[in-house]
Amino acid sequence: MTMATISVTSTTLSASHPLAAGELAHACGAEIEWVVQLVEVGIIASRTPAQRPDDWRFHSSDLQCALDARRLERDFGVGLEAAALILDLEHEVRRLKAVLRAQGLDREI
Repeated sequence: MTMATISVTSTTLSASHPLAAGELAHACGAEIEWVVQLVEVGIIASRTPAQRPDDWRFHSSDLQCALDARRLERDFGVGLEAAALILDLEHEVRRLKAVLRAQGLDREI
């Protein structure tokens, strides 16, 4: 019986150490071209203005959005444009629920 060896690497994300586009792609099990598509459809935005995707940097919230988009693609077969719309709507619903909670009207939701 042979034993498999698994190597795990981790990267700490913070405002002072953003994630490179290649690292974001790797974390999502994708290629950098997929990250470019995420930026093109507005799911995520680079935190550093740069022409080359290799110079782009992303924060943890971008990683979460990318992972959510990946899940929507995988689980429901949606394209990235549809995923962008779904993620925007989910964000808006959360925002509106927070407004209702702040006004004490959350019992009806």
